Amino acid sequence: MSAAPKYLYLTTIGRRSGRPRRIEIWFTRHEGRYYLVSEHGRRSQWVRNLLAEPEVRARVGARGFRAHARVVDHRAERELVGAVRRCSEAKYGWGDGLVVELRPARRAAPFSAWPRPRSARRRRAASPPPR
Repeated sequence: MSAAPKYLYLTTIGRRSGRPRRIEIWFTRHEGRYYLVSEHGRRSQWVRNLLAEPEVRARVGARGFRAHARVVDHRAERELVGAVRRCSEAKYGWGDGLVVELRPARRAAPFSAWPRPRSARRRRAASPPPR
């Protein structure tokens, strides 16, 4: 087995809760960016979270970084989707699904600086104080 990391740890902000949500997921690299493949497409909770708040955190091995996430348009970016799926197939023996790109940011920001989804802010403001 290769010494290269097998997993990426992705932390999104919950679209309803506003809380950090972390998953372990297979990844590939292509042209300086990280790519993930969602087996369940846009139904995956992590994909729904990053669609609501595309600023995410990731860790590969000992390297942690902030990134901007986006779903790759499989119609407009066929070559990229094909390249990512081939890389994933070669690395893991599987590559079918929705392709998500993580573009690492140049400077990291702390989690506390992340904006909360509007729905979570409204819900917290409307809830009664604890007893």
